[in-house]
Formats: sequence, structure tokens, C-alpha cells
Amino acid sequence: MPETAETPSTTTASPAGQRVALITGAAQGIGAAIADELAADGMKVVVADVNLAGAEAVAARNGGVAKLLDVSDPERVQTVVDEIVAEFGRIDVLVNNAALVPLTPWADISFAEWRKVMSVNLDGIYLVTHAVTSVMGEAGYGRIVNIASNTFVAGTPDCAHYVATKGASIGLVRGLAGELGRLGITINAVAPGIIASEGVLSGPHEAGFEFVVPMQAFDRRGLPQDVAPAVAFLASEKAGWITGQTLVVDAGHTRN
Repeated sequence: MPETAETPSTTTASPAGQRVALITGAAQGIGAAIADELAADGMKVVVADVNLAGAEAVAARNGGVAKLLDVSDPERVQTVVDEIVAEFGRIDVLVNNAALVPLTPWADISFAEWRKVMSVNLDGIYLVTHAVTSVMGEAGYGRIVNIASNTFVAGTPDCAHYVATKGASIGLVRGLAGELGRLGITINAVAPGIIASEGVLSGPHEAGFEFVVPMQAFDRRGLPQDVAPAVAFLASEKAGWITGQTLVVDAGHTRN
């Protein structure tokens, strides 16, 4: 049946075979929960992280594959993408989760720290997204989800460089939606609030729960497993008519 204005677009139907998802920064926390969720949905997950041992542990429990990946390294990014395509013949889903989350007052942010955060949180999204879109475009199908942050909405202090990168990731979603849509690729963002992940609980961000939880609609700390289902939906075939959007997942902390 030929496609008409009333017929679902090609972005709602994936090519035959098991879908393959690449999740960056997936050795722990939100990234690991996303990898587990997508694996439970039947995808072959590629767990990519600078922490290879952690990535291997996550991949071992969900039947995935671990890859050593520094998203700020252009050569390594292309190598990993080429390896995935050589092994599985496809990349259907990309979740850009890798990020640095420093807590530094504006007056103390050096240019070196600024550039480091930009190289991982923003350049990394560019590099991995740019590398996979040609693969997805050839297949005529793809799902890209950027993990942003509700700090862009809340204007959280003492992490201006982090907030700037998360705002830029949302801007990239909006800017790319039209171009990628013509290739059968959707691109969206999920913006979590503060989450009780290993990284947060082991650092100064942990104190933020004292202030944030009372402002939420639900009186508990958010968990990585609270974020993963939203990502899984946007990474699924069911979300084929959604692109260029940001879904805030923060228990009602910010309301827009």
C-alpha cells in the first residue's frame, strides 16, 4: 500500500532483525539503567564507557557488548561505530548519555575545566551522533535520544558549564529534527532531575536532594530506573511520530 497523508511514516517501522542500541556513559547510573531497559525490550545493547570494567559488568547482566569509548576522541568514536556495524550490520538507536557533572562556582571555573566539560558533554554528542547518522540514514530508520537535564529549566547554580551543555543538547535536538527526519531518524531529549545514581551519591551533588525532594510532586529520591522507561519509549517504534522534543522526567520539580 503506497504511503499517503493518512499512512504511518517510515519512521514507525524498523528494518527486520534485532535492533541494536548504542548507549554512551553506560557503565553505571542512568546509562546502565537505560541499557538494561532497552535489553529487556529485546534490543542488543552496546554498553560504551571510559570505564571498561564497569561497561563489561553491565553488558554481562543484560546480554550486551561492552566497548571502551571516550566520546571526546574522534578516532575512537569512529572506530567503535565501525566495529558495531561490522559485528551487527546496523545501529538503530543511539542514547547520548556520557557526561561530566562538576560542581564548580562560576568564579572558579577555569577555561581548561570549561573546555573539558564541553569536549565530553557537547563535542561528544556531536561526534557520536555524526558518526551514526550515516548508518541510520542508509537504513532509513533511527532513534536518537540525548540525555539532557532539568538544570537547564531550573538554572541550577555552581555548574554553569554543565547547564550550558545540556541546553545546547536540547538545541541540537531542535536543530537536527528536520534534517534527520528526512532520513527516517527521530531525535529527542530526556531531561531528568537529580537522580540517586552512583555518581551523584558519591559526590557533592548528593546534598541537592535536601532541597529538591520537597519541591517534587513525589516525596522520594529519583532513581535511574525512573528515567530509563522514558528513554525506552522514545527509542521505540511507537515514538515514530515524535521528534525535536524534550521530555522532562523530574517528578514535577519543574513544571512547564
